Amino acid sequence: MQPRYDVRGALLEAKRRLTPVDPESASLNAHILLSAALGVDRAWLLANATDMLPPAEEHEFFNLVARAEKGEPIPYILGQWGFYDRDFIVTPAVLIPRPETELLLEAALAFTQPRDHAVVVDVGTGSGALAVTLAALCPRAVVYAVDASHPALEVARRNAAAHQADVVFFEGDLLLPIQERQMQVDMIMANLPYIPSQLVPQLAVSRYEPHQALDGGADGLMLVRRLLEQAPALCRPGARLLLEIAYDQGAAAVELARNAFPLAQVQLLKDFAGHDRVVEIDLPQK
Repeated sequence: MQPRYDVRGALLEAKRRLTPVDPESASLNAHILLSAALGVDRAWLLANATDMLPPAEEHEFFNLVARAEKGEPIPYILGQWGFYDRDFIVTPAVLIPRPETELLLEAALAFTQPRDHAVVVDVGTGSGALAVTLAALCPRAVVYAVDASHPALEVARRNAAAHQADVVFFEGDLLLPIQERQMQVDMIMANLPYIPSQLVPQLAVSRYEPHQALDGGADGLMLVRRLLEQAPALCRPGARLLLEIAYDQGAAAVELARNAFPLAQVQLLKDFAGHDRVVEIDLPQK
């Protein structure tokens, strides 16, 4: 079978088909999928716009487009997605890493990098994006990661191995594995589910991403509340807690933090869109 499309034509056809699904990203997604099908970068596509697609690669490309056309997220189609400075394996067992979470990571790095042997725990690790990146960039830290989902932990372990990051993984409920081992920690970071239960079915992400990683209970803060109940007994003096939240949960989350840690300094960090995104809790040294 002769190829029907050159590079430019294939991209235009894919953009046409993907525009109803995601108008703003249709062109970008077409480029990403064609790059994956051909095993080239986007610069190659631009430089070779008139090259005809080989039949096998054309078939593969339009199979990928068909999946995206049905609403399947691009990261799940590719099997990987970028976060901070590296790519992570992603499957439908884990939430897709978001750029907003890089704000939490940067606050975690600022705290951890100057310290020797800081003990860090990532709660609700999912793909392991936070724990693995921090461990890779802070090799002197001792990094633990916890998740209640066994399939998610399998993905996280694969990512740790791929990036040669030294992370110890525990399966369990929030900080319970840390409590059971009578550990004391210097930092807790958590990107827990924070979408109110009643809103989850209304969101497009709920069609493909794991509900367990989205549903934050009646007000979206159920797991944050439980984490803050567990945390005080585990934190060393001077510890930092970093909690990702929804844009409209800032005031409620700060109140929970101050109730749990009355002497701590609590502040909200804003994302690139100017929305409240991370609660930063810094405990006094003594």
